[in-house]
This record gives sequence, structure tokens and C-alpha cells, in this order.
Amino acid sequence: MTNEVRLQKAIADSGVTSRRKAEELITGGRVSVNGTIITVLGTKVTDNDKVEVDGVPLTKEEKVYILYYKPSGEISAVEDDNNRRTVTSKFEGLGLRIYPVGRLDYDTSGILLLTNDGEFTQYMTHPKFEVTKTYRVKVDGILKRHQQKEMAKGLQLEDGKTAPAGIEIIRDKKDRNMILDVTIHEGRNRQVRRMFEYFDLEVLKLTRIKYDFLDLDKLSEGEYRFLKPHEVKKLIANAKG
Repeated sequence: MTNEVRLQKAIADSGVTSRRKAEELITGGRVSVNGTIITVLGTKVTDNDKVEVDGVPLTKEEKVYILYYKPSGEISAVEDDNNRRTVTSKFEGLGLRIYPVGRLDYDTSGILLLTNDGEFTQYMTHPKFEVTKTYRVKVDGILKRHQQKEMAKGLQLEDGKTAPAGIEIIRDKKDRNMILDVTIHEGRNRQVRRMFEYFDLEVLKLTRIKYDFLDLDKLSEGEYRFLKPHEVKKLIANAKG
């Protein structure tokens, strides 16, 4: 941070949280610059300014990028008011201050990225970058062909029309359970489940199996690996491109 940068970017770059969360910290009166509480988002700072969050000075941390096979039954957060297990619990012994990139629902498993890089998080989560995610869906019932075409074009849900989805049938033996891969780039709350509920179909199991070009790479639930530098660069390049 040699030149002036926005305060929320300085906080995100330090690894405290994502840029969006940093904005909430600022407007919530939890950030000070040179001893003065700042609540205006347009504020700019330099290396010479003393920035504190909840009274703790910012420090530069080495950037960390983790691919985690999240099990169902974990909250995609750093902490939980109901004392449930969070996705960061696994990493407490590593001394890393990281947070999830976006979220996976409590009862959804699969790829979840964790980092301390706010700018990377912005590329991965901001809607304008349209990073694709693929979900393996086991559904109670059959998504008929005309319904598949509707989903591929976009569905009118209560929070607006969804973007077109990619659909690939994995198993369809005309029995009660059907398995499909659904690819989307949006990140609405419970979106995949709600897309099937639109057709009165219940999702029995939901796993995020791809995040852009990344897959689960032979990991088992609860396991993780650190992303390689070239993978991080490719993710950012794909988001920009």
C-alpha cells in the first residue's frame, strides 16, 4: 500500500476480511484511522496511516488460498452465534486468519475456497465476473425435458429471473431418483435447491464439484489443499476475461 487506496481495500488486503465485509465494518463504526473512527466508505489511506479494526492494527499477511472439500453440516462463516461448527474450524491450529470465499449452504457439500485476500474474493464473488460453479444434484423425481429447457433458459424465482444454467444428465433410469450436473455463475441463497423446488422436486443431495476449472481433485470430505500460484492467477484471469 504505497499510494492512496480506499480504506475498505486496505482492510481486505491485510487479510482481515473481504472487501464487502470491510465496508460493513467501516459503516458500523468499527474502524479507526490515526485514532479517529471512520464511517465514510470513500476514505483513502496510505502506508503512513495507522488503521485499526476493533482496536487491532492492520498487519500485512502472506496471501493464502485453500480449496476445501466442505462437508454438509458446517456453516460458511468464521464464527456462528449458535456455536455450530464453521468451515474455518478445521484450520484453527494453523494460525491462519482466513475466511470463506462466498458460501455453501449448511446442508451442501463440495468445493469451498478460503483465503485472506480481499481482492481475490472480489473477483470470485462479484456478480459481474460470472465465475462458474458446477453442482452434482441428486433429486427425488425426474426433471422432464421441457423443464430442463426452462432451467437452461432461466427461471422466474421470487428474487428475479435466474441466468441460463448448464444441464448435464448423469443418471436417468426412469426411477424416482435422477442425478444431474447443473452449472451456474450466480450465487443466490439456496439457488440450486430453489430451481428444483420451482418444479416441485426435492433435492436429496447437493455437492459443488467444480469451481471454474478447479475440481475436488481426489479429496475426501473434510480434506483440503493449498492452491498453486498458477491456479490463483488463472482463476483471476478467467474472472477478468
